[in-house]
Amino acid sequence: MGDVRALAAELDLRPTKRLGQNFVHDANTVRRIVRLAEVGADDVVLEVGPGLGSLTLPLLEAARAVVAVEIDPVLADRLPATAAERAPGRDLRVVTADALRIGPGDLPLAPDVLVANLPYNVAVPVVLNLLAALPGLRRGLVMVQSEVAERLAARPGERAYGAPSVKLAWYADARRAGPVPRAVFWPVPGVDSGLVGFTRHDRQDGAGTDDTRGADREDVFAVVDAAFAQRRKSLRAALAGWAGSAPAAEAVLRAAGVDPGARGEALDVAAFTAIAREGRHAPTP
Repeated sequence: MGDVRALAAELDLRPTKRLGQNFVHDANTVRRIVRLAEVGADDVVLEVGPGLGSLTLPLLEAARAVVAVEIDPVLADRLPATAAERAPGRDLRVVTADALRIGPGDLPLAPDVLVANLPYNVAVPVVLNLLAALPGLRRGLVMVQSEVAERLAARPGERAYGAPSVKLAWYADARRAGPVPRAVFWPVPGVDSGLVGFTRHDRQDGAGTDDTRGADREDVFAVVDAAFAQRRKSLRAALAGWAGSAPAAEAVLRAAGVDPGARGEALDVAAFTAIAREGRHAPTP
């Protein structure tokens, strides 16, 4: 805790909610994260929001290299010195950028593992953007708000299942990897945190089975968004705007083998893909 506060004082840093700055100060927690992420000596790790470097340092010890993406230029400028002092000789590349806008050409190395304490307000779009932009990203472990962790790892029929669950499932198999107590952060957040791990499907386009092949991601995600925008309604009603009318939606659903009276929360990613695929072939209303 002292090291984190000392670095913050040196930089005259006051953590801001706008950037989601809650820094981990507990050594056992960061070691646990690295262990659960199964970071190995051949891995290039992408860390988003390294902050003051408490997670960066053990990642550097375990990995071949770490690419750290930090939006705060003050923190980005200080991180190489922290690494040189406490993990000398290790390969750290710091990129000052917004992870929501990162593409493969923005990084000095191609990462294969994501390990990060993500800002709560942008955790879902950051994970989805990185999986879309970086096809070489094979697996990851992220720390997010507990409620977000539940949503990302939820299965069809579960209370937390929604659009984030389906969209992550397009790319990867997700799992809950345990809770994180509030006391390990400075400042202490007002919400609980949790770990989510994921492993990308074998197919680079995110489609892991025959059921999800031959569909465009944007088409599938449009169906998902429409279904969960009115999640209390039947799919026939919820997809009426997307399809052009309720009868048109029913025709597409039946062609896809989906009950028009079902709700989006009952469908897996393969079913949403089938709907999108049939929707592309449906006659214009």
